[in-house]
Amino acid sequence: MEEKRVFNPHDAFFKEVFSRREMARDFLKHYLPEEVAALLDLDTLTVARGSFVDEALRQHYSDVLYRVRLRDGNEGYVAVLFEHKSYADRWVALQVLRYMVRIWEQQRKQDVALTPVIPVVVYHGVTRWSVPQDFGSLIVGLDEALRPYFPDYRYHLCDLSEYSDEEIVGTAHLQMALLLMKYALSGELWERLPGILRLFEEVWRGERPTALMYFEAVLRYVSGVTGDIEGEELREVIKEAFSEGGEAMETILERWERQGFQKGMQQGLQQGTQRGIRQGLLEAIELGLNLRFGVVGLGILPQVRKIEDVDRLRAIKQALLSAEDVDDLAVLLRPTDGVKAAS
Repeated sequence: MEEKRVFNPHDAFFKEVFSRREMARDFLKHYLPEEVAALLDLDTLTVARGSFVDEALRQHYSDVLYRVRLRDGNEGYVAVLFEHKSYADRWVALQVLRYMVRIWEQQRKQDVALTPVIPVVVYHGVTRWSVPQDFGSLIVGLDEALRPYFPDYRYHLCDLSEYSDEEIVGTAHLQMALLLMKYALSGELWERLPGILRLFEEVWRGERPTALMYFEAVLRYVSGVTGDIEGEELREVIKEAFSEGGEAMETILERWERQGFQKGMQQGLQQGTQRGIRQGLLEAIELGLNLRFGVVGLGILPQVRKIEDVDRLRAIKQALLSAEDVDDLAVLLRPTDGVKAAS
């Protein structure tokens, strides 16, 4: 039976943003190394249909792949991947390599020449990325004489925690998206939200039906991340963001009054909100176990991930603050009568 994928608001929002060609183009223009961006004809970006990410990777990555022409006339690929864990995963280089090999295997089946793949990992965890970006670093004790026999490559990392708000550039669409992701896991999102939403005034000057759809996607993301925020609270934040009024605010609030935005959020989150809260708790517990107990702590993650009840997960998260070792969490990991576990 196919495993049901856990709803994740970060994954959904990333796909919403980076599946838009103009957003991907703007991101690559500003966040790739200049010498790499100069080799790409970004005006030729097209979404490559089909999936190159296997089921094991889909719990970590959005599947967004763009085909692009190189300025020398040859064709290449740009793979834009999203890593939404809240800690630096040392195995990302291996996971991304598997992704790249799947692309090349597809080309081999088509009997076409292999093309360059530029892997980009966008990371928005609460701590800075702290592991090497080259695959060779995963192979320990490698003598220089043996190095030619092992593959090596680097992925490009965009670590949003390293950017000040002023350094996050691009169109207003892109700035809104990156700032939202930057603060989504930090606990500062609600405080920063009015300032981020003010960027919508510039978005509004473009194609307005598209702008409203984008704004609704933003609100769905905020609701999915915060979990327990009521629609009326979001409405008040919108009013604060557009305190000077204007046509954009009037249109948004008019649509809100007609419940257009609220209905859209409810439809997008009715099935996923609980799963989104659960996923957020799992990520927080994973980070806590890693920081408190290292490899030993991460060893109990398979048991934790079987728990569907969010109250039990909240209890585990809270217990992490005072637990002296993983054994202190054992009682919370045991199934109880009437409590459903994920299969």
